Order: sequence, then C-alpha cells, then structure tokens
Amino acid sequence: MTSQTLSLTEAARNFSDCINRVAYRGESFLLLRGRRPVAEIRPAPVGRRLADLPALFAALPPLPEAEAAAWRRELARSRR
Repeated sequence: MTSQTLSLTEAARNFSDCINRVAYRGESFLLLRGRRPVAEIRPAPVGRRLADLPALFAALPPLPEAEAAAWRRELARSRR
C-alpha cells in the first residue's frame, strides 16, 4: 500500500477528510514536517495478532475435569 504525503498543516486543516479516507477507502498518509516524515495515518489492523493467542487462552475460564475428559475421548474417537 502506498502512502500519500501531506504536510502537517494540510493534515490539520483536512483532518476529518483524511480520517474518512483512511476509514472508508483504506488510504494511508505519510505526514511531513518540512521535508521530514514524522508520522503515518493508516487503517488499523483487523483481527488479533498470533502473539496475543496465549493471553487469550489464559483469560478463558478453566474447563471442568468431566468436560475435559469427554473432550479428550471425542478427540481420540475422531482421530481413529
């Protein structure tokens, strides 16, 4: 995805339009102070990162032993 370049002044004057273009068109903007890049506005990533998976599993309530045993039996049966 290529970024369009905007000065900070242009971005500030047209901030709402820039955000709408990012949100609805998937565009991105590289913001310049003078000629130096200082920030980027781009669509937020969708979904979760794989690195977040252990924390998500840790946040789940524990499975009661009877349900865990039933799940293991069903899994073993499906593998046969």
